[in-house]
Amino acid sequence: MFKRICKITFISHGATLHSMAGIIGNGLKYPKLNDVGEEEMEKVCEYLEKRGVAYDNIYTTPIACCTQSAQVVAKLFKQKAKIIDLLPRDYGKWQGLLYNDIFGENGAKVLSQTPEDGEALDVFNKRVSKVIEKLISENAGNRIILVTTPDVIQSSLGIALEISPENQHKILIKTGSLTQISYFKGWSSVIYSDYCPL
Repeated sequence: MFKRICKITFISHGATLHSMAGIIGNGLKYPKLNDVGEEEMEKVCEYLEKRGVAYDNIYTTPIACCTQSAQVVAKLFKQKAKIIDLLPRDYGKWQGLLYNDIFGENGAKVLSQTPEDGEALDVFNKRVSKVIEKLISENAGNRIILVTTPDVIQSSLGIALEISPENQHKILIKTGSLTQISYFKGWSSVIYSDYCPL
């Protein structure tokens, strides 16, 4: 049998006014969860509680909707969420625009392009990979939770499944969803993706 090094359960933050309106990007202090986002996080916690699995550490991306979501999860496990240096992709001039406004004729594949004054997707993926590798090395033998943004989860899945950055946008990650990846030496396995508890 293969010996797992670490299992990460990625939780996409709950809904916000921005995510529901299709606005690109999140700020460090705004937006916070809205009523739908709070309900999504309650459902996530109900699911985690029913599973009865213990987690060694809970981590969060340092933006408002993630830290707020992580606090709900951390309370369930009577832990404190640890903030890590993992920001979502920098969308440059696209920040604050509607996704529909930039999609135009090309649709979501435009997200594989580099926005003006923004971060290239391959640079973002390398940044995400470096943080995930660090989490794995610091949590050998552990099960951990990472509350983060959908683009970080897309990147992590793209890396795990060796999906080209040009096709990464095809991975759907909704707010309030769970994705789980087991990491082994030299490879990883996706257990499930974008699971939204009812």
